[in-house]
Amino acid sequence: MNRLATVLGARESLSFTDQLPLAFRGAAHVGNVSLRSVGKSGIDAKTRTLLATLYRHQPLAAQVQEGFELRDEVTQEMAGEMEAASRNAITAKGFELEGRRVAKMMRERVSLGFIEIGGWDTHVNQGGGTGYLASRFDELGRGLAGFADELGENAWRRTVVVVLSEFGRTLRENGNRGTDHGHGSVYWVLGGALGGPSVAGEQIDVQPRNLFQNRDYPVLNEYRAVLGGLFQRQFALPASALEQVLPGARPKDLRLL
Repeated sequence: MNRLATVLGARESLSFTDQLPLAFRGAAHVGNVSLRSVGKSGIDAKTRTLLATLYRHQPLAAQVQEGFELRDEVTQEMAGEMEAASRNAITAKGFELEGRRVAKMMRERVSLGFIEIGGWDTHVNQGGGTGYLASRFDELGRGLAGFADELGENAWRRTVVVVLSEFGRTLRENGNRGTDHGHGSVYWVLGGALGGPSVAGEQIDVQPRNLFQNRDYPVLNEYRAVLGGLFQRQFALPASALEQVLPGARPKDLRLL
């Protein structure tokens, strides 16, 4: 994502996380802001002055100042919304409110954003149609719906959201009524301009003979190829730019856009 930010212009990229994730680290200077504590200043005025003085004559002086200005802008923009929520007793629980906050920032100024949600290790008592995992999916779905709603119809038509996990889960249940880390997983692709099939990419029957090590769904679609195909259509990137973003990968156009 850092290489993609370089191609698109880092000033239009932002990570909505407590710390800059590995995917956004690199040559491009990408900012990050935690929306969970947006109304609180993580640096007091005295410390801010000391840091600005320390970096005044350093190469990173501009980036330090931009970071301060970014936090000021986000805090100011969100202050009214948070005050209204307090007066009306709206609970700031889960991903739904956070998704709406992200949408507010991305609607006008951010073209490439990143947000992470934890809590997907379901080794014990995972549940089925109800239970822990089902509740997590419900929360994720509400957050994505809130994000789309807050963006508005016009912006949503120009937006693509990709939901992916860094690891899959086993198909077979373990002894604790949960699942362990696995191989194959599923990507979710959402957006107002999507017009492709509801299920895309290579698929196989879920049969014992097709499972990896007799317990996992196998990896069938290489993630760099899938993302490359989406980047190519969403941002109209030429082959040279895609090679810079995903070196050695061959974009796979699933015609989702």
